[in-house]
Amino acid sequence: MLKTIDIETWERKQLFNHFANFKDPYFAVTIPFDVTKTYQFSKDNNLSFFGVYLHACMIAINNVENLKYRIIEDKVVSYDVINASPTISREDKTFGFSFVNYDKNLDVFLNNLLLEKQRINNTDQLYPPKNGLDCIHCSALPWVDFTGHKEPVSGLKDSVPKLAFGKAVKRNNQLKMNVAISVNHALADGYHIGLFSEIFQKHLNK
Repeated sequence: MLKTIDIETWERKQLFNHFANFKDPYFAVTIPFDVTKTYQFSKDNNLSFFGVYLHACMIAINNVENLKYRIIEDKVVSYDVINASPTISREDKTFGFSFVNYDKNLDVFLNNLLLEKQRINNTDQLYPPKNGLDCIHCSALPWVDFTGHKEPVSGLKDSVPKLAFGKAVKRNNQLKMNVAISVNHALADGYHIGLFSEIFQKHLNK
C-alpha cells in the first residue's frame, strides 16, 4: 500500500527540492557492526548467518520511515512494508537478483530467502519475476573486509537504499562486520542512517 507525501507541506520540502535533481543524489557511509551474538545464534541453531543478519537489517529498515520513501514520477511515496532484494550467487560465480518478502517472523523470512535461493540456482535469469521499488538492494561481500564502498550508478532516477555487507572479522574478542549503506539525500539524512544503525545493532544483539 502506498501513501503519497505532500511535498508542499513536508518539513523536508527545501531539502528534497535541493537534492532531487542532482545527477547523483546518493550519499554513503560504512558502519562497523558487532555480529558476535548473531553469528553464535546462527551457528547454534544451524541457520544461515546471512539470513539472520539480513532479517535484523530489514527490521531496522522497516522501522525508519524515511528509508521507506521512494520517488515515483517526481512524487514522494511511502510504502507500508519494505522487502529485501539481495544478490544471490550461483555455483558458476555469477549471481541473480532476488526479491525476498519481508516478514517479522524470522523462520518465515528465512524460508522466503531459501525459496529465492532455490529459484536462482535453477534458472539463468538475472531478474526476479517479482520486482518493485518496495525493497532495498543489497549484496554480501564475505571475502572482503572493506572500509569504503561505491555502488554502480545507472544514470536513471533512483531512490532505493543500497547496502553491502562485508566480511565478518574478529577484533578484540568481538566479531565485527562493516556495512555500507547508500541512500538518496533527497529523502534521508545522516540522522536517519544513525537511527537505522541503532535499531540494526539492537536486533543483532538479540
